[in-house]
Amino acid sequence: MANETKFSTKLGVIAATVGSAVGLGNIWRFPYEAGMHGGGAFLLVYVLFVLLIGVPVVAGEFVIGRYTGSNVVGAFKKLKAAPFWHSVAYIGLLSSLLILGFYSVVAGWTVEYIYQAVTGFGGATSEEALHSQFDSFTTSGGRQIFWTLLFLAINFLVISRGVRKGIEKVSNVLMPMLFAILFVFCVNALFLPGAAEGLSFLFHPDFSKIDLPTVLNAMGQAFFSLSVGMGVLMTYASYFSSSTRLVNTSVTTALLDTLVAVMAGIIIFPAVFSFGATPAAGPRLVFEVLPSIFTTLPGGSLWAALFFVLLFVAALTSTISLSEVVIAWFIGEWKISRVKATVIYGIATGLLSSLCALSFGPLAGAKVFGMTFFDLFDFASSNILLPLGGMLIAVYTGWMLPRRILRAQLSAPGRDPGAPTPAGVRLVIFSLRFICPLAILAIFVWGLL
Repeated sequence: MANETKFSTKLGVIAATVGSAVGLGNIWRFPYEAGMHGGGAFLLVYVLFVLLIGVPVVAGEFVIGRYTGSNVVGAFKKLKAAPFWHSVAYIGLLSSLLILGFYSVVAGWTVEYIYQAVTGFGGATSEEALHSQFDSFTTSGGRQIFWTLLFLAINFLVISRGVRKGIEKVSNVLMPMLFAILFVFCVNALFLPGAAEGLSFLFHPDFSKIDLPTVLNAMGQAFFSLSVGMGVLMTYASYFSSSTRLVNTSVTTALLDTLVAVMAGIIIFPAVFSFGATPAAGPRLVFEVLPSIFTTLPGGSLWAALFFVLLFVAALTSTISLSEVVIAWFIGEWKISRVKATVIYGIATGLLSSLCALSFGPLAGAKVFGMTFFDLFDFASSNILLPLGGMLIAVYTGWMLPRRILRAQLSAPGRDPGAPTPAGVRLVIFSLRFICPLAILAIFVWGLL
């Protein structure tokens, strides 16, 4: 009988793992972060973080997950790690819970805006009218909660079907669809009159724009986008077969994830410059500025609907992985069925997501440390928990995990143990030991000052 708790094909491994990384962080968050922090300058710093820190930490999570074949808490138990290192697992669980809390609200917006696009945005065409419409929607508690919970229901329906029949099967369909839609939009964007200006903004860095906020936001974006430090990759790696090449998969995941972010920039910035909008529009860039552009194009409703379908697909593949971190923990440590675990977690995330959904309306005045629930969950996860989790994973895999395990897991399957360690593996280990912990710690501390 086939092992239903393992991915069945190499395509399944790549589709699910890239799907866990690719999400709203690439298509919604990356463009507005880049727009507010100098375009090409932000992209340059972001890519450096992905290569120097992201890939090694991804590989480190893969090593722990594949070697133990367990959930995030069970992994450190199997490794007989000191109690302190179990905090890595709980940081991952908390990160996943908080991120899903606010992320599913934004994902719910994508479902609302598919409906809005199909119905012509209620006749609104100007950026001002769409701004008013977006404000009206986000401050309406009932509609926000409805779309958020509907999105979560779709998410948990997939999760309840398991690894092969749910996660892998859906990823194998949705990821090719996502890249196909991205490609179509990119080709069309290149023919817009402001394409050259938009591409220049994205690909020509102004080094004067590289300051501490740019560096901090680029690191947070890299961690958020790659799903590093939250146990997602560790959990998915527990479903890898022994033949999966971890270094290759780490690089492939990082490159495809970065490619999606760059393609999103290629889609959005030419459109922004073509129609005289500002690239520093912030989070409203996707939900106000772009719809105002779509309404001026022939077949605008169709293009708008397709764009928000793209956002929905990206959101679904990444939230599936966020959910699986906690679901796998429930199953492995609580010894309950997948369906029961899904119901319990569904109720918990439904309550947290509702708090975040109401943060723009009825609960806008309810603040913790001066932040709404939505902003608090975002800040705590992106700026504290993910960097902290990533740093501890780097330290543990680089210094505490027996070197023979690390080398064996990172090397190609079937490699002679007595053969010299490949250069790529040595580079990953060196980065885990020296570059990643120091770089993450320095930026993490600066960000809290």
